[in-house]
Amino acid sequence: MILPIRIYGDPALRAKTYEVDADSEDLQQLIDDMHETLRGAEGIGLAAPQVGRTERVFLVDLRAVVDESENSLPPQPMVFINPSITWESDDDGEFEEGCLSIPDVREMVIRPDSIQMWYLDRDFEPHHIKVGGLLARVIQHEYDHLEGVLFIDLITPFRRSLIRRRLREMTRGNVEADYLVAGPVSKGARW
Repeated sequence: MILPIRIYGDPALRAKTYEVDADSEDLQQLIDDMHETLRGAEGIGLAAPQVGRTERVFLVDLRAVVDESENSLPPQPMVFINPSITWESDDDGEFEEGCLSIPDVREMVIRPDSIQMWYLDRDFEPHHIKVGGLLARVIQHEYDHLEGVLFIDLITPFRRSLIRRRLREMTRGNVEADYLVAGPVSKGARW
C-alpha cells in the first residue's frame, strides 16, 4: 500500500525514533509499504518518519539513478533497521540534495565522502558495511531522518533564508507533489 509522505512542518519529521526490538508482521508490512511508497514517488530513499512512523527503519534504492550492474553497489533495495554510523571519513564532499518531504527544494549539502555503518537487514541479519559516493550520501540523508534532522538543517543560514518563504508555504499546506502526501495540499497535488 502506498503511504502518504509527510511534508515539511509535520511534527513526525522531527519526532524521536525507537529501535525495533524484534521482527514482526507489522514491521514486514511497513517495509513493503515503504518500498511501494518509494517506488511510487520515484525516490531513492525513504525513512519511517517520512510516513509518520517512529521505528528506526529506512530504505535505499538507487536503481533509478545507478546501473544495477555496477559491482560496487550492494543489491537494491536495501533495508536498514536500527542503523548506527560507526565511522565517517575526514574528507567531505558537496552534492545537491532534495527530499520527498520537501518537494521542489534542492540545496548543496556537505557530508563525509565515506562512512561505515552497522545495521540489521529486513531478515534481521547484521551487517557492517563501508560505502562511499552516492550510496554513502543517501544513507546519511536517510539516517538523519531517524535523528529528526532534515537536509535543510545542514545548509548555510543564507541559503535557508532564500527558501524560508517556500518552507513557510509548505507548513501551511501549500505544496504540490506528484505523489501522495499527508496533510492539506494545494490544487494539483494528489491526496
